[in-house]
Amino acid sequence: MDSRQILAERSKKVEFSGIRKFFEMASRITDPCDLSIGLPDYDAPDNVKDAAIAAIREGKNRYLPSAGLPELRKRIIESLKAEAGLERSVLITSGVSGGLTLTLLAITNPGDEIVFLDPYFVSYVHLVNMVGGTPVPVSSYPDFAFNAAEVEAAITPKTKALMINTPGNPTGRVMKPAELEAAVAIAKKHDLVLICDEIYDKLCYDGPSVSPIALAPDNALILRGFGKTYGMTGWRMGYAAGPAWLIEEMTKLHQYTYVCAPSMAQFATLTALETDVSGHCRDYSAKRDLVCDLLKGSFDFVRPGGGFYVFPPAPKSFPNATAFAEAAMKESVIVIPGGIFSQRDTHFRISYAASDAMLRRGCEVLCRLAR
Repeated sequence: MDSRQILAERSKKVEFSGIRKFFEMASRITDPCDLSIGLPDYDAPDNVKDAAIAAIREGKNRYLPSAGLPELRKRIIESLKAEAGLERSVLITSGVSGGLTLTLLAITNPGDEIVFLDPYFVSYVHLVNMVGGTPVPVSSYPDFAFNAAEVEAAITPKTKALMINTPGNPTGRVMKPAELEAAVAIAKKHDLVLICDEIYDKLCYDGPSVSPIALAPDNALILRGFGKTYGMTGWRMGYAAGPAWLIEEMTKLHQYTYVCAPSMAQFATLTALETDVSGHCRDYSAKRDLVCDLLKGSFDFVRPGGGFYVFPPAPKSFPNATAFAEAAMKESVIVIPGGIFSQRDTHFRISYAASDAMLRRGCEVLCRLAR
């Protein structure tokens, strides 16, 4: 059988995750200093784990409504009303990745264009390709700001959506209110869906991350998750909130894809919402400060405002960021080259979701290589 004739074109356009590639390479190194993957170094709270176990033992293991556990949806709807002053429709998704997939399935016809900033989270290009759309990255170098003029210049009659990510991965940058207002204005002017990936919304260190949900009630769809905040990434829990017409279509597609988010995890998330994990934000703010202090003088970088990441340029003594990451790997330090997140291979991503000792060890090697 000729696999080249069998495989769909959408599959051929999708590559294996470069992040996972480096993560797997790290697993083959003795005593690696792994600064590669955005995985919290804290576990889910004990009371949340107990709630999941109790749900399993109580027989709450069956399908739930595709829209999600009614009590959980009600809680989220109430919290969004308190935050934004308006009621939004809500769908419980299998993580933010599940929400992104359903969103793009619902709005993208073959050839439709989805615009987003470069650098971008690694899945954006591939998810758009998977649904038959055309990814349109717009450079945000050197400061990773949202340049409204450049974004609007990328809009064509085929553009269906503008996708933003704040706090950003891989940059850690939090969009300023004026930038969000500009993104909202573009979405309204061109009748676009404004897809807002807010997976790190609870991990902001210099003030809260502003959401456009109240500014564009007919255009904005927000995607948030519980995995990073509560240390339960493997439970695949997130939600989409936005206009009823879009959430209804996504819920319909959910019935034929994921069916529903994991039942026991939905019950446990009710407990998570009552659990104070603000200490994680304080801890990661301190880790952000530590890494920035360690890198200062050796790298010229944009100071991150949220998430787990800093995205410095590779030293000019290396031909590209991949070469620098490979040199770091020879010294057992694992970072991700920027070409995985960008059309350019000039920067590299450090995840500071690690112990302070590992951060010190890794940054010492990176700075030495830079010197």
